[in-house]
Amino acid sequence: MSEHNPFEENLEPGPANHVPLTPLTFLERAAEVFPGRTALLHGPIARSWREELERCRRLGSALRARGIGRDDTVAIVAPNTPPLFEAHFGVALAGAVLNAINTRLDAATVAFILKHGEAKVFLVDPGLIDLARQALALCATPPLVVALDDPFVPMTEGFGDVTYEALLAEGDPQDPGIWPEDEWQAIALNYTSGTTGDPKGVVYHHRGAALLAYGNVMTWDMAPHPVYLWTLPMFHCNGWCFPWTVTALAGTHVCLRAVEAAEIYRLIAEAGVTHLCGAPIVMQMLMNAGAAEHRDFGGRVVQFMTAGAAPPAALLERMTSYGFAVTHVYGLTEVYGPAVVCDWKPEWNGLSLDQQARIKARQGVTYPVLEEMMVANPETLEPLPRDGQSLGEVMLRGNVVMKGYLKNPKATEEAFAGGWFHTGDLGVWHPDGYIELKDRSKDIIISGGENISSIEVEGALYRHPAVAACAVVAKPDERWGEIPFAFVELRDGMTATAEELLEHSRHHLARFKVPKGFAFMAIPKTSTGKIQKFALREKVKI
Repeated sequence: MSEHNPFEENLEPGPANHVPLTPLTFLERAAEVFPGRTALLHGPIARSWREELERCRRLGSALRARGIGRDDTVAIVAPNTPPLFEAHFGVALAGAVLNAINTRLDAATVAFILKHGEAKVFLVDPGLIDLARQALALCATPPLVVALDDPFVPMTEGFGDVTYEALLAEGDPQDPGIWPEDEWQAIALNYTSGTTGDPKGVVYHHRGAALLAYGNVMTWDMAPHPVYLWTLPMFHCNGWCFPWTVTALAGTHVCLRAVEAAEIYRLIAEAGVTHLCGAPIVMQMLMNAGAAEHRDFGGRVVQFMTAGAAPPAALLERMTSYGFAVTHVYGLTEVYGPAVVCDWKPEWNGLSLDQQARIKARQGVTYPVLEEMMVANPETLEPLPRDGQSLGEVMLRGNVVMKGYLKNPKATEEAFAGGWFHTGDLGVWHPDGYIELKDRSKDIIISGGENISSIEVEGALYRHPAVAACAVVAKPDERWGEIPFAFVELRDGMTATAEELLEHSRHHLARFKVPKGFAFMAIPKTSTGKIQKFALREKVKI
C-alpha cells in the first residue's frame, strides 16, 4: 500500500481554515449584525449589542492594562446583574479565566476559592460587601478589589480599590482583545458545591464553552432573538453556558437580582420573556404563587428548562396547564451544565398528561455535542442492559467534559478512570436509549438488603397536593440497617398529617419503600435549588 496520501499533501491547517472555537465570536457577530437590538435589560438599564460589545472590550482592555493576562483568574461574586454577564466576555478578552462564585457560600469557603484559584482581581456586588470583606480578611495577599454598582442597591463609599465604571473608563472600546491561540485554553473556573471537604475547581475551555452553547440552541430548538430571563444563577456552571448561547442568537438578557414569583411573572408578561431555566424548586415557587402574582402571557407558551432533580410528574402536569413547556435536562458542573436531554418525540403527544409527565421526568439522551453516554458497572465499565431495570453508574465522554480539576490530579484521574467521566449518579437505561436517574450513589437507601431509590419515594410524595417540597434520606435502623425517612414542606395554606402521607405512600409504593417516619419543616436548599440532603442526614442520626 502506498505511503503517499493526497489528502494530507499541502492541506495543512492555517489562519484561513482553522480558528480556535470560542464563544467570543458570538459577541462580535451580535454587535456587527444587530448593533441596535436590545442586548440587556436590568430595571432602568437597557443596552444594545453595540454598547455591550464596547463595555466588554473596555473591561478586557482595562484588565490587561492592570497586568492581567493569559490564565490569570478574575473572580466575581454577584447575583444575575449586568457586570456578571459582561464578565463572561470581558474577562476572556483579557485572556484570563472567569471564576464566578456562589453568592450563598460562607466567607471561609469564598476565601478558600480566592486563594486556591489564585484570583488576581475580585469583583464584588454592592449587596455582598460584608461577605467579601470577611473573605478578604482571610487572604494573606488580597486581590485587586473592584466595587460593582447596581441601580437597586446603593454603593458603599470607600469599599474596593476601584469602582467598576471607573475601571471600564480605563479601557478602550475599540480594543479587540486577546483571543485564544488554542481552543483548549481555559475560559472559566467553577467550584463544585461539595458537601464534604474543600470544593473542587472545575476548569472549562473555550472549545467546550462554544460547543455547549451550540448544543443549547439545538436541544431547545431556540429561534433567533430569544428573550431570556435570568432565574438560573450565572455562577452555576456559567449559567449553563446561556450567557454565550443567548448572545449567539442576538437575544435579550433580562437580569434578575432575586428569584421571586411575582417578579418572574411580571417580566414574562411585560418584557416578553420566551425562555428561562431553573431547578424544580423554581417551578414549585411559580406554581405555589398566589392568584395576585400570576400574570397572563397573552396566549404565549413560555419555554422552561429544568435540571437538578427529576421533576415530579404532578408538577410537570401543572406547569403545562399554566402555559409553560418544560424541557428536562441533566448534567453536572463537570460537563458545563446540561449535557443530556429528554428529547421529546411527536408520538408522545397522544399520550395522557400523566404518561407524558412520567416520560418527561427521564433524563434522556445525549446533547448533540456530547459524544457518548452509558449506564455501566462502575468497576468493570461494562455497559448494562437497556432494560429499564439494571442499575449502574451514568458515565459520559466527549468535548463538553471539563479539562479537569484545578491542582487536583488525583481527583481528575479518578473522575476520568477508564476513559469515561464518572458522574457518581445511578440510573437505568431504557430500551429506547433514554436514561433515568434513580439516585446519587450515596442516596440509595439499602433496607433489609433491598435498594430503595429516594427519588422514587419523593416522586410518590410529590403527587400529594399538599406537598410543596420533600426529601427522603436513609435513617439508621437496628433491624433493617436503614429505613426511608421523609422530610416534608407543605404548600402555603394546606395541611397534611403523617398518617395521611403514610396512607398516600402505600397507594403508590411497594410496602418496603414506604417512609417509616415523617418530619414537617422548611427543606434546606442550596442557592441553585438543590436540596441539602447532607444536612437532613445529620438530623436522622440524632
